[in-house]
Amino acid sequence: MVGKTLAEKIIGEHTANGVVSCGEVVIVKVDYTFSHDASGPLLISQLGKFKQDSTLGSLDQDRTIFFIDHAVPPPTKELSNDQEIVRQFAMNNGLVLSDAGKGICHQVMAEDYSAPGNLIVGTDSHTCTSGGLCAFATGMGATDIAVAMRLRKTWLRVPETIKVIMNGTPTRGVFAKDLILKTLSILGTDGATYKSLEFQGRAVDEMDVYGRLTLANMAVEAGAKTGLIQSDSRTKNYLDEFGRGEQWREIFPDEDAIYESEISLDVSELEPQVALPGSPDHVKPISEAKGAKVNEVFIGSCTNTRIEDMRIVAQIFKGRKKAKGLKLIITPSSQKVYLRCMNEGILETLIEAGGVVTPAGCGVCFGALGGIPADNDVIFSSSNRNFPGRTGNPKAQTYLGSPATAAATAINGFVSDPREFL
Repeated sequence: MVGKTLAEKIIGEHTANGVVSCGEVVIVKVDYTFSHDASGPLLISQLGKFKQDSTLGSLDQDRTIFFIDHAVPPPTKELSNDQEIVRQFAMNNGLVLSDAGKGICHQVMAEDYSAPGNLIVGTDSHTCTSGGLCAFATGMGATDIAVAMRLRKTWLRVPETIKVIMNGTPTRGVFAKDLILKTLSILGTDGATYKSLEFQGRAVDEMDVYGRLTLANMAVEAGAKTGLIQSDSRTKNYLDEFGRGEQWREIFPDEDAIYESEISLDVSELEPQVALPGSPDHVKPISEAKGAKVNEVFIGSCTNTRIEDMRIVAQIFKGRKKAKGLKLIITPSSQKVYLRCMNEGILETLIEAGGVVTPAGCGVCFGALGGIPADNDVIFSSSNRNFPGRTGNPKAQTYLGSPATAAATAINGFVSDPREFL
């Protein structure tokens, strides 16, 4: 039998036959389904249309999750009303509710639910974040997820897989965000459309799960269906950290697995990377990007601001202040991260540096609240997208980089190399 990639192995386990190959269209059992306040009202409306159809089954109360995370707290009555629709639906049906302030859906999934071998679907393109824990996780539209919630299964075309080998060890000041930005510069925003990206190599093997979640999160920026990293001892350590060690199991691709293509990076020579305004694949090394003046810095999103990110940011800000006149917005990715920042003195450091720390949620990344830029503002963000209008104002421009690069930029007021501060 031909060897299997991670995507083929996990999808196969969720089918009746147990074995699949890329290109097949299959029906799969789903472990978790979720939605949030941005798409939840539409999904709930779709569920209402299915209500009288007894053949569709009932909602799995323990594995159907609704998050309120995109606008925390809601800045308009319309958003508040949308959140109330989601909140009441979840409560009235006994479903899992992750309420405002608990955190971004993708981060909370990684902390509390996702485990190796899971198959997860959600109404958000960055659902693929859980691939950092070796879960096949992917985003779908509200109607598809509504059906998946009722049937507890969905259909998938088994994706071809691109192997991304990251050799070497990153140097000081280079993080997972830099590695995935470099990957995007090679693949482009459509170079992996409906593919699975499978990250391998020494740099990935030595990377903690916090960084692996960042790699998986931005796989979709290349058009990928998901991003996957094999489950190993570091995966187990992460699950142990969140009291879920019993959910660990080792999953790895077969040695003779067939890949559509392969790209290889030597990350030992890599500089910090920056995506220039307009597209996350418009990437330059910091040596070619530094110096551009910035009005606002956002450190947040489901891509970054896990506790390891926040520790690095605090290290850079310690004893320093943000540039005069610059807006510095910091949004932890979850309540657990927020509390750890508080207990470790990180919040104090960030506030003393001049930062505004908001409740856990999507914040500036989604462009709904918490730092929407003015006309002609230039933002440096640790998030995943910088298309025009992404942050709530199409007249603003956005650079992307690691939280460390964002912190260095906030101190100087222009795009800066974090290695100067580490």
